[in-house]
Amino acid sequence: MEGKLDVLILGSGGREHAFAYKISQSPILGRLFIGPGNPGTAQLGRNMALDPLDPQAVTAFARSEGIDLVLVGPEAPLEAGVADALRAAGIPVVGPGKAGSILESSKEWSKRFMMRHNIPTAAYKSFDATQLQQAVDHVRAHAMPVVVKASGLAAGKGVVICASPDEAEAAVRDMLDGQAFGEAGATIVVEEFLTGIEVSVFVLTDGVGQLMLPEAKDYKRIGEGDTGLNTGGMGAVSPVPFADAAFMDKVQQRIIQPTLHGLRSEGVDYRGFIFFGLISVKGEPYVIEYNARMGDPETEVVMPRIASDFLPLLFAAAKGELSGHTLAQHPFHAITVVLASGGYPGSFEKGKPITVQGSGKESILFHSGTIRDNAGELRTNGGRVFAATGIGMGLHEARAQAYACAESVDFAGKTLRNDIGLDLA
Repeated sequence: MEGKLDVLILGSGGREHAFAYKISQSPILGRLFIGPGNPGTAQLGRNMALDPLDPQAVTAFARSEGIDLVLVGPEAPLEAGVADALRAAGIPVVGPGKAGSILESSKEWSKRFMMRHNIPTAAYKSFDATQLQQAVDHVRAHAMPVVVKASGLAAGKGVVICASPDEAEAAVRDMLDGQAFGEAGATIVVEEFLTGIEVSVFVLTDGVGQLMLPEAKDYKRIGEGDTGLNTGGMGAVSPVPFADAAFMDKVQQRIIQPTLHGLRSEGVDYRGFIFFGLISVKGEPYVIEYNARMGDPETEVVMPRIASDFLPLLFAAAKGELSGHTLAQHPFHAITVVLASGGYPGSFEKGKPITVQGSGKESILFHSGTIRDNAGELRTNGGRVFAATGIGMGLHEARAQAYACAESVDFAGKTLRNDIGLDLA
């Protein structure tokens, strides 16, 4: 690799701000574009009014600017085929094509894939809208609790853990009959409930070579003590104490390697991230779900913990040349706390004025759902507004930094959990 690399990041959330934060530190970075980006990414590169769901527009822009590498942040552009269009134009891209993104875009497909390749996961059955009564009968006869999932993309919210047959029937009817998640819920997966502790494991791969990134634990529910509705994520912690070398070796041997081998054996050229949503059941790892991209807000703790220059690793993965590369991790802890709009994950108002006093040197404020109005004032523009990340040599120090950063931000209706990381302390 010679010279500088011009990079385009697709997306507009906290994950993309964290990518921009890390890539902007690379000595081999030339120009950095983010499409469409947010006010946070605008401080690190040049935001462009690009629609990530328009493969032709993205490809035309990348060609016109001579982009050397495209990094796709969210899942929807992958399912829309943006990576396929870029690769067809000869532009290196981090992110699988549609054939690989089905790992995430169809939970039914991914469960069948795991069964084909003997990858440990919960027992399940799937149903579509023509099988409503069979699905209702199945969950009413199932041991409780039971998990009902929308098979398609539902922004991390299409999972309902049901404690009673009535709750389970309501979830099934909401998805299959009431279209609670639209097309994403046209097919559902009903799974046994596994008892254990969850961990998110991330791999950067070119389909053959792989690098394991720092692991993380995220906090999905809106309320403290993991209560209330599911969200896209209210916080994250890295590292995760129970994910020791023995556990991670099991993950590598039983899950990561069989997944990559399975994709290759089925003819899928997979270049990008695989997010393994895992649960440890008495020390044994099981797959809850795959994602075909990095998580949000986990990326906001993973990126600060990567000690290596990340850009050449991304470029090597996109080029199919990852074998032989290594990735170093910082020893410190990172915790991120999501600041959400009042009412999230239900209905919420946008456009609230934001004041930021400034974060400390051991914290980073990542923008997730912000916008600048015509006067240049910062305002809320999403359910999750910021991810306040703190770092420290211990968990308590990182927590203190993260919450001090969160305290430095104010807007009407600001909502956050005060217990992020406490279960690991």
